[in-house]
Amino acid sequence: MAFKHGVFGGEVPTSVVSPVEASAGLPVVFGTAPIHLSETQEYVNKPVLAYNYGEAAKALGYSDDWEQYTLCEFMYSHYQLFNVSPVVFVNVLDPAKHKTSVQNVTIPLTNKVATVEQDGVLLKTLVVKATAEGQPLVKGTDYVAAFDAAGKVVITALGAATQFVISYDYLDPSKVTKADIIGGIDSQTGAYSGLELVNRVFPTFRLIPGQILAPGWSHDPVVAAVMKAKSSSINGVFKAISIVDMDTSSTGADLYTKAPAWKTDNNITDPLQVVCWPKVQLGDFIFHLSTQAAGVISKTDAANDDIPFVSASNKNIQANAVVVHDGSEVSLDITQANYLNSQGIVTVLNFTGGYKLWGNQTAAFPAATDVKDTFIAVRRMANWLNNSLILTYWQHVDSPTNRRLIDSVVDSVNIWLNGLTARGALLGGRVEFLKEENPDTDLLQGIIRFHVYWASPVPGQEIDFTLEYDVSYLSTLFAA
Repeated sequence: MAFKHGVFGGEVPTSVVSPVEASAGLPVVFGTAPIHLSETQEYVNKPVLAYNYGEAAKALGYSDDWEQYTLCEFMYSHYQLFNVSPVVFVNVLDPAKHKTSVQNVTIPLTNKVATVEQDGVLLKTLVVKATAEGQPLVKGTDYVAAFDAAGKVVITALGAATQFVISYDYLDPSKVTKADIIGGIDSQTGAYSGLELVNRVFPTFRLIPGQILAPGWSHDPVVAAVMKAKSSSINGVFKAISIVDMDTSSTGADLYTKAPAWKTDNNITDPLQVVCWPKVQLGDFIFHLSTQAAGVISKTDAANDDIPFVSASNKNIQANAVVVHDGSEVSLDITQANYLNSQGIVTVLNFTGGYKLWGNQTAAFPAATDVKDTFIAVRRMANWLNNSLILTYWQHVDSPTNRRLIDSVVDSVNIWLNGLTARGALLGGRVEFLKEENPDTDLLQGIIRFHVYWASPVPGQEIDFTLEYDVSYLSTLFAA
């Protein structure tokens, strides 16, 4: 080493590590978008992080036709009604794949203007001719074409034409299947698609998914099963919940009494699943309940410093009616709503204070009895603790296994848990490095185990008052 003469200083790492807290309720939503109305049409099977409605509409387009474009329902609900963000969207509607061609349609011009009534026209594919046999006209010289406010293509003649003959491709959402939502990894190119893209969210945005949704698709049991599988092991280490809807058509559960059987018959029984019945309506808009449940969860988390210890049950949704698939209105009283809750189903109750999300239980209830698997808020708190610990201590992977490392982890985690306890997010928590859980054979393999004990508050879902007539108060009749 170099020769030194004098007084020198050095540094060692701080023994207490500042925690990195995971995003509790980040929604990752899969579905279809009117990509033809977007600026670039590039977001196909590619995650989009959007902090407001403008960003989402710019990247994916927007349409009020939510049955065809399912992501637009979530955009409107999350940004316009609940005013929470961010959201990660994944659009699987591919203009190169899900399209239909139209050839040589004659459209008349009125005052040199014609509107193409077909929705989803891909403007880049539009060919305009004077006659079917003629050569294509030149855009900008012979005509101009653009979308109007309703998403229809308007063609304006720049010459004296009275009609045009047009050909084009248009987006056809009816060609999207559950296989597109489920997706996978292309064996030739390695490209991700569909639900497989949940594993690209953290590497791309450094945000951990908290909720996985697919409104309009999650009522399919195969889609729900894949959502469940993805939520249990994101990037091999993280956990989230998946929120699924029931089929509320006549072939599914159009009556509340059919809901429990539909849930079990379709194997919606996992602790990381939240299952919702039925739908809700606000004005002319009908929402899948999973969409608004995600909004309530995100808003509740935001009000509590992004720590998911507070239940979203008994919090207001944005609705003025409860409906099933065909639009028929449903009115649940407290006993009917509680019956659904007793079967692990989240629903809506209009009792006091307007329409509210109603239900604390995961889909694993009533079969599961472990508190961490039965209450949604407790399950989400377990996910959040797990994800936060992984984020914080990943920096210590491959560090020397010595007393300094062990003390640093134990001290830091205990300080963090004590802070959560002080603010009411935990009832208590501690971490221990136990000899019986760390045999020499594991330590020699570089395996270190820490045991975290924790307890978060459970929702106080039943509050009882006992009334007793106290005859001693009759003595007040004789008071002066």
